[in-house]
Amino acid sequence: MTFRKMGFAGMAVLLAGPAFAEVSELRISQQFGIGYLPLQVARNQGLIEKQAAALGIAGLKVSYVTLGGGASTNDALLADAIDIGTGGVAAFLPLWAKTRGTALEVRGVAALTAMPIALVSTNPAVKSLKDFSDKDRIALPSVKISIQAVTLQIAAEKAFGPGHADKLDALTVSMKHPDAYAALASGKSEITAHFGGPPFQQQELALPNARKITDSYEALEGPATFNVAWAKASFRAKNPTVYKAFIAALEQADALIAAHPEQAAKISVTEEPGVAEPLALSIITDPNSKFTTTPLSVGKYADFLYRTGAIKAKAESWRDLFFPDIHQQAGS
Repeated sequence: MTFRKMGFAGMAVLLAGPAFAEVSELRISQQFGIGYLPLQVARNQGLIEKQAAALGIAGLKVSYVTLGGGASTNDALLADAIDIGTGGVAAFLPLWAKTRGTALEVRGVAALTAMPIALVSTNPAVKSLKDFSDKDRIALPSVKISIQAVTLQIAAEKAFGPGHADKLDALTVSMKHPDAYAALASGKSEITAHFGGPPFQQQELALPNARKITDSYEALEGPATFNVAWAKASFRAKNPTVYKAFIAALEQADALIAAHPEQAAKISVTEEPGVAEPLALSIITDPNSKFTTTPLSVGKYADFLYRTGAIKAKAESWRDLFFPDIHQQAGS
């Protein structure tokens, strides 16, 4: 059949069909913790699927892939094993800087949560950052590169002065949150402090002699995003409707969390057993916990990493870090 016989309508269908086909499966990475509550709610309530259907894409399959950390998330994203990565700000920013202006360009999609991550110590002699000594060991997820490690460097620079951001790095030890909590609770480990996050920091503060030394809100001088979502520019360009559905689902999840925190707490403990529902509810309803797609203080993290040489690209504002879909928000 020739194009002449098909007519213009037939030509449009033939040409437009394959070009505008979007993915039938959306693959999202996810890690553990209440810092991923919007994703937990979206999965539990099927919000991404519902938003996609409302936008004309019926039958979208959404898969959640559990990965070990930021490095594995970034590797999976670059290898097209996942479509949207989620994790800490410190995992996202180096990939943004590395891929900026390339065919593999990655930018932020949206924030997931803003909540303080705290440095907790059980050493009675430690009441401030300046009190740590060679006898102390600070557990955190990954030395130097995790959001906790970067936040500790920002706090150390404030405490010890410019040029001393790495003052406490020699005391840090890579350790998973549950293991760090167990080490503090035992009182028999070399670990005397843990820079973690909810719910572990709340559990640790209930231990004898435990106290908060600092947290991300203090170090960044205001609310700071904990976890974000990021994706390739090519995925967004090829799948604009699925991408839009993802953001809309996050916003719908945030609205549910704000309006029905008790329901959100039940979802949290269902999606991730091991945390008592009252504890989950107390974290959700804490005024410092913000479940929002608006990035907060992400620009400050980027500025610090650029200034200290950890990343080679400079962001002029937080909007340089994220796709335009959320640029209308009052982020930072």
